[in-house]
Amino acid sequence: MGGAQATFPAPVTRGTLRAMSHWKDHALFTLAGLVFACSGTSPGQGSTTTQVGGSTASGSGGAAATAGTSNRTGGTAATGDSRPSGGSPATGGAKSTGGNQTTGGAKSTGGSRATGGSGATGGADSFWGDTTNIPAANNVLMFKFLNRSNGALTDSQIYWSFQNTSTGINELHSILEQDTYDMPANSSGRMYFYVVTNPPDPAGSATSPRTSKYYDFIEFTIGADTYNGNTTRVDAFGLKIANRLHCADGFDAVIGEDYATFAQSRDATFAQFIAEVPVEFAHLAQPPFAPYRIVQPGAGQFKTGGTYEHYYDSWVDQLWASNNITVAKPGANCNPIQQPTLSAACYRHVGLGALNPDGTLKNGNTLWQDGTTFYPVAPADYYAKFWHDHAQNGKAYGFPYDDVGSWSSYISHKNPQYMLVAIGW
Repeated sequence: MGGAQATFPAPVTRGTLRAMSHWKDHALFTLAGLVFACSGTSPGQGSTTTQVGGSTASGSGGAAATAGTSNRTGGTAATGDSRPSGGSPATGGAKSTGGNQTTGGAKSTGGSRATGGSGATGGADSFWGDTTNIPAANNVLMFKFLNRSNGALTDSQIYWSFQNTSTGINELHSILEQDTYDMPANSSGRMYFYVVTNPPDPAGSATSPRTSKYYDFIEFTIGADTYNGNTTRVDAFGLKIANRLHCADGFDAVIGEDYATFAQSRDATFAQFIAEVPVEFAHLAQPPFAPYRIVQPGAGQFKTGGTYEHYYDSWVDQLWASNNITVAKPGANCNPIQQPTLSAACYRHVGLGALNPDGTLKNGNTLWQDGTTFYPVAPADYYAKFWHDHAQNGKAYGFPYDDVGSWSSYISHKNPQYMLVAIGW
């Protein structure tokens, strides 16, 4: 279904380089073993990944890094699909989403759900629709695209795009034109989603959807028999996105925005963000960013020279003093911090007395076990908190090292069969 199968070297299983760029001018590199991707197990802890139907594979909580999942400054994807990123790079290459999986059905708020672009009553089954008619993949797995805009958009207005310059793949289709794609193996891939509004914004997007100001993307590395990928809010929110991965052994997991968020109008989601975050963060969902984006703090006034450049200063001093940290203190917006644990502690406002002087977690410490303890008081990254509060099982990528403790929206499993991608408004 669109695009010839590409041949790639077998994915590495250990020591794969994960490139994690810290906002705009600071590229950070860490190593994340992919040995877990081969077993389908997870070293992480934390809450569970939503299950939707089917049986659950024991111990299949996702795997480690995505074998080099895309993360670029300036928002340019390794696959050749280029978009401005709103000031920070994408996540890429995260660790797993956690350990045990639920088997008692999917998370649901019980309210209105969208199916095929119109509202529908029910829970997860209604949201995802009939999966029995998804064709089997000839390549690695079948992607199916779902309009979950509650009737705000037609299938002809939502486009998906997948490009890979090394293999010559260049796919751009509306959901109306083609709602499935037989995905080949690929590394550091991004799939973009665009909405062409009526009237189009900008005007040229009517004939060139990739120029639309309303867009978002997902990231993945797909081996011959393994899916590794995530949704991301590290750069910004552009469109509501949720993924459901189903594998041959019955593994069935959901990541992305929760069903209640999909049920909202776009205006309501922006308004909810402004209402729930402290006043310092409200501008991230207001013009000039709105109505197109809700941007990460480093793209707003938390940047160097911005109004809230020193927002974290007092907390940084406290965190460093309580742990006798020897790592250099960061500048604006807890950035740069090259130690993942220390970076996560800075944004989540946790970790007093819990860290070693080099910024690593002390042995036996359970700092990351309970996500409800994160963001207890200001200063903290309330942008990230919002996306966790409104994500499937509280798992989201709100900052580059949000995978620490397995709280990111990353999933990995062997023998994938299909991936449902819900696009909302």
